[in-house]
Amino acid sequence: MSQRFLYSLLVLAQWSMVNGQWAMAQEAPQVPSLVVNIIIDQLRSDYMDAFTPLYGQGGFQRLKEQGRFYSQAEYPFSSPDPASATACLMTGTSPYVNGIVGNHWLDRQTLRPVFCVDDDIYPGIHTTEKSSPKHLAVSTIGDELKISSEGKGLVYSIAPTRETAIIAAGHAGNEAFWLDDWSGKWATTCYYDNYPDWATEYDVRSPLESRIDNILWKPLNDDVANFQYFVSTGKNQVKAFSHKFNSNRKYREFKATACVNDEVNRFAMLTIEKAGLGTDAVTDMLTLTYYAGAYDHQSAMKYGMEMLDTYARLDRQLEEIFNFVDEKIGMDKALFIVTSTGYFDSEEMMDLSKYRIPTGVFSITKAQALLNMYLIAVYGPGNYVETAIDNQLYLNLKLIENRSLNLAEVLDRCSAFLIQLSGVKDVYTSQRLALGAWTPGISKLRNAYNPKCSGDILIQVSPGWLLKNEETIEQSLSRESYLSFPLFFLGAGIVPEKVHIPVTIDRVAPTIAQTLRIRAPNACPQAPLNY
Repeated sequence: MSQRFLYSLLVLAQWSMVNGQWAMAQEAPQVPSLVVNIIIDQLRSDYMDAFTPLYGQGGFQRLKEQGRFYSQAEYPFSSPDPASATACLMTGTSPYVNGIVGNHWLDRQTLRPVFCVDDDIYPGIHTTEKSSPKHLAVSTIGDELKISSEGKGLVYSIAPTRETAIIAAGHAGNEAFWLDDWSGKWATTCYYDNYPDWATEYDVRSPLESRIDNILWKPLNDDVANFQYFVSTGKNQVKAFSHKFNSNRKYREFKATACVNDEVNRFAMLTIEKAGLGTDAVTDMLTLTYYAGAYDHQSAMKYGMEMLDTYARLDRQLEEIFNFVDEKIGMDKALFIVTSTGYFDSEEMMDLSKYRIPTGVFSITKAQALLNMYLIAVYGPGNYVETAIDNQLYLNLKLIENRSLNLAEVLDRCSAFLIQLSGVKDVYTSQRLALGAWTPGISKLRNAYNPKCSGDILIQVSPGWLLKNEETIEQSLSRESYLSFPLFFLGAGIVPEKVHIPVTIDRVAPTIAQTLRIRAPNACPQAPLNY
């Protein structure tokens, strides 16, 4: 058989008959070798856009110009926090289904607060905290990647905090790493694979513990030092700063600054290289969490220049990880997803009364006591209200059952009593949320509720009022203003485009699944985004 004839057969094999005519056979788009999810805690669109003069070309500008940019992303449930936001992104569903209603809730069996990743069965490594993803009730996109690849796909997660690291790694991940609050080491849990030798070597060779006392956080450059955005006067005037980390809580302070993102990048690049992510035909996944909130969880107005510097540094940190992946794997073989946790805790606790704006202090602790006294007057002696967490009250369901009381009636009485208290905008009972009785915005409240771990009564505090818990010394200012955050897709197969139509974050997981040609997480009902 001649070489010319063999060549003709090879050429013919690339063609097929379509509607009676010969057409060139189409190849399926290449599946990315590596998916990198970047979750930026408290990233805001207004800050991201306002600080544009401080950026280079390889971070935010690259995302906007070369990526698919959804300018109005949102979570499908109310009051997201780091844990619930990460769970939604990875599972493609809300707390009502995935079980992660927040960082903590009340355990109905022990009547004690539970942290979302606590698990006494699995000791920590380089930490005293025992952890696992047992409270995550459904599969994640990383879990589905593991299943579809028969365990060959690698799934890693790196974050400053353990809740985001573990939830992002999911049930089947290879490893979840976070910075321990007390040692500064990259910690993990025995739930996952054995702590790798290369991570141990890193902790010995370049531990944060040996460097943190010499880290000085100050403005990145003169552009940051001279940039004016926040309108303030007097003691809150934006000015240059200099922070060292040498207190007894130095690691926790450090983790609430832009500096922690450099540590995440250092360890992420080591993980990509040593674990061999993205180097074979099987897709791997890496989830990184960065911090973009105010310094030490304080007010952005109080630490204005620190906020400017955080975004300027974040731009460089994104550029660094983009360039590293491009060099090691190739941007055409990697898919980046960049978005926010969708909440912002940098609200300044100011006195609104001097501006004659309706305000006040709503004490959830006092509301709990008053409600219990009311129920005693109606039903007789007893401890009817177990505890208060955030803006939720937990009732003593065993007492109500033992007294043969009608739970629906008790909840209705509680709602009618609490709505009369100053500072209460509305009251939602578990039955009202479960039945989904229509009220504007109730769908997001219902999605944030979970029958197994949420409170029996949710109190919606009036905007401008301070929600205070005297027992936990926690307080937060109620505000319902809309603040947007972005969602970016960058890399393999992405056609640059800016989309202004609002999209919800629960559509990210099915979009990744479609790109990888695997199943979406097992509780994800959403359709993928088209790009």
